[in-house]
Amino acid sequence: MNRAMRRTDRQLGHADALAILRNAQYGVLSTICPNQTPYGVPLNFALVEENILYMHCASAGGLKLDNLRANSKACFTVVESSQVQPELFSTCYRSAIAFGNIWIVEETAEKQHGIEAILDKYSPGYREKGMELIARTFTQFHILRFDIASLTGKARA
Repeated sequence: MNRAMRRTDRQLGHADALAILRNAQYGVLSTICPNQTPYGVPLNFALVEENILYMHCASAGGLKLDNLRANSKACFTVVESSQVQPELFSTCYRSAIAFGNIWIVEETAEKQHGIEAILDKYSPGYREKGMELIARTFTQFHILRFDIASLTGKARA
């Protein structure tokens, strides 16, 4: 999305937006339903390059899979930190929004790469046990690849 940010005083540089994306614990993937209804779902994810995110989900499917099969355009939003300041009627935050395209990874090596990136992010001390779980359940999940076309970051200190 190429619209200029209204509050440029809160706009972060690309490196800061990437850091927020890298450090956030979860994000919200937003897709469009075939009837044009928006749909957002919170997901774990891993940033593996400046422009690639991997996410995972059950192979059984669901609305997000139906949506991305019909329209690969998506938005992914993360909030790294936030703190409400009730006396100021405001909130301090650091957030990033990525726009791009998402699809199901079909190639086995890339699927393995994606799930290992997620394992390393969320369970770094349990790699061996995690690899055993991945081997047992490899056909029971999908890896989704989100290619970032644009990324913005915003903060209020």
